[in-house]
Amino acid sequence: MASSEPPRKLVEAALLLVGRVHKGSSDAALAAEQELAAHWRTGSPECRAALETAERLWASTDGSHLQANVPPPSRQDPRRARRNALSLLGLGGLTAVLWGGGRWAWQRPVYEQELQTAHAQQRDLSLPDGSELSLAPNTHTRIAIYRDRREVQLLSGEMRFRVAPDADRPFSVTTDWGGVRVLGTVFSVGVREQQMRVAVAEGRVAVWPAERPGAAMDMKAAPPVTLTAGDAIAADQRGLGPRLQVPADSVGAWRSGWLVFHNTPLDQVLDQWNDYLARPLRLGSHPQLRQLRLSGSFPLRQPQAFLTGLPDMLPVRVLRNGAGDVSVELR
Repeated sequence: MASSEPPRKLVEAALLLVGRVHKGSSDAALAAEQELAAHWRTGSPECRAALETAERLWASTDGSHLQANVPPPSRQDPRRARRNALSLLGLGGLTAVLWGGGRWAWQRPVYEQELQTAHAQQRDLSLPDGSELSLAPNTHTRIAIYRDRREVQLLSGEMRFRVAPDADRPFSVTTDWGGVRVLGTVFSVGVREQQMRVAVAEGRVAVWPAERPGAAMDMKAAPPVTLTAGDAIAADQRGLGPRLQVPADSVGAWRSGWLVFHNTPLDQVLDQWNDYLARPLRLGSHPQLRQLRLSGSFPLRQPQAFLTGLPDMLPVRVLRNGAGDVSVELR
């Protein structure tokens, strides 16, 4: 579609033809249908979009708006009363009435989806606009595409996005901790341990923090931070953290079977492993454990290799009890 919102005049012209098809004389209805078939249904993308909108507007009108303007004659069936009302209102009045009565249809999403992945489950999704989304395990999201914008709400987990360019429909991702506006890019957004983390593989994204968790953001204002390929940033209840540098090819590496950490707190490292493990790894109670950070790349299929090498990377011990539970304790 050349534009996310067809011009109102074009919609009005299509709406008049739709009205003639439904309520005009047999000759007028036939002529209107022929014009729709010849120039609208197989015409330009803009004409097809205008016709689609016009048909939705017509379908959304139940006659109540018309009846409010014209008293229904007595002993007259509803179809005849509506035809008389249309005649009295004229074509200009019909357009105004239907536009107002069908406004709700214009504001509704043309596509919406709510998705939730299970433990150890990944999922890929292609959107109607050509964007590609990937969901990590334990991810919950809501997706909505409107005629003038594309919105993703990430409630938990992590997603990787490859966004199809569309200047007329900006793409945004919101979380309780902040929001992202896409400027043409491949990037990931994660929500974990009461913070949002954004990393960019290609292109640019603008990032806003939430004034408080879950608060609405003015994403039309100038963004405080713009990230480019190889940049990452986190946001929590204190706002945005410092800009970090990450290898661009590590963004969303879990899609390829790798967990990649860049100076990541140890508790978050274990949380990410636990998205895939049948028996969760547990972090000990010593407060210094939460101050430890880890960097490195680890294959998802070899959690034992990660545990074996962990004491060589950090001052910790990996302990197993008789039930098979694993905990990481300070050494």
